[in-house]
Formats: sequence, structure tokens, C-alpha cells
Amino acid sequence: MTRVYAVSAAVLAAVFLGAIAYFVLFGRGGGDAFAQCRDAGITVAGDTIGGPFEMVDHTGRSVTDADVITRPSLLYFGYTFCPDVCPIDVDRNAIATDIAQERGYDVQPVFLTVDPRRDTVEVLGNFVSNMHPDMIGLTGSEEQVRKAAQAYRAFYRAQDPGDDPYYLVDHSTFSYFVLPEHGFVDVFRRDMAPDALAERMACFIDAS
Repeated sequence: MTRVYAVSAAVLAAVFLGAIAYFVLFGRGGGDAFAQCRDAGITVAGDTIGGPFEMVDHTGRSVTDADVITRPSLLYFGYTFCPDVCPIDVDRNAIATDIAQERGYDVQPVFLTVDPRRDTVEVLGNFVSNMHPDMIGLTGSEEQVRKAAQAYRAFYRAQDPGDDPYYLVDHSTFSYFVLPEHGFVDVFRRDMAPDALAERMACFIDAS
């Protein structure tokens, strides 16, 4: 099962990066104010990824993207029952957030579930409180989750749960950096170290 999950993740990564390359070449927009912050000066068309969503946060409050993204935000799509990938990725984001905050940058981590069936408000509340004091957890209806994931072009597919409460959910593993005034500005792979991630986020904030 783990090998299948790993293969699926690799395929998803290739597909996502291919899509990013397409938007780099054909996305709308002119110059890139954040070119110096990207790998090799790659330009990402910000109007092709990201957008409005409406979900429920870990306190039970109905929120929109405007309510959540009030400061530089590091978004990750995953699920709390994930056996290996999600805890590592979310912990990396939490550490990067701490580093950025210690350097004076007001960054917040956001966790958006792709498994609303199990990730209730209570479950998410426990999860994010254990991960980072500033982390926001988001859940909602199947439709709300689907729309949020589509906005960020995040892939997910739940395996047929049947009677198994421990079913897995295949999903992409990228983290998205969003600035309130600019929207989505970049995507980070899971192999980026916390310190490097904090430096990249700081660069975008300084350039905004």
C-alpha cells in the first residue's frame, strides 16, 4: 500500500509541475515582480492558481478566503488521518513559520482538509492546536472542499472506504504561498527544508 501511495504521489507531482510549466509559458499577465524570489527566475501566472472559497474553520465558524488570508499564508491540502506524508509536511511548514516569525515576518500556516468525512471541526481543532498555535484548519462539505482544491489545482482522490475507517486519500503534496494583496505567488515542494522555505517566504513579503 505504501509503495502504491508513493508512486501515486510521484505521478501527481509530475502532473502538477507540468501544469505549472504550462501556466509559466501561457499564463496571462506581464512582468513578474517576484522573479528574484523564484527558482531560476521562473514566472508563475498568479491569476491561474488560487481564488475564492468558502469553508468552515476549526472553531466551527463559516469563513471565506478573505477571512482566512489576512496575512501571508502557507496553505497545505491534506488530511489528519494521513499515516506519513501529511504530518511531516505540516510539521515542516510549522517549523518554517516559526523561523519566519522569529525573523519578524507575520506568516500563518493553513491546513485545508481533503477528507471532510473524517476531519470534523473537533478533529481539526485538535490537529492544528498540536501543530502550531497560529495554524488555521479548514473543513466543510464535500462540495466546499472540492471547490477549494480546484481553485488551487490541488489533486485528491479518496480510496473506496467501504467499511474501513482507515482508508487512505491520494493527494498532491505542495504548499502554496499566498499574499493578501497579490493572491497566490508560489508553490513549494515537500523536499524544501524549513529554513530555505522561510527565506523564500521572506523574499516574497519583502518584494510585495
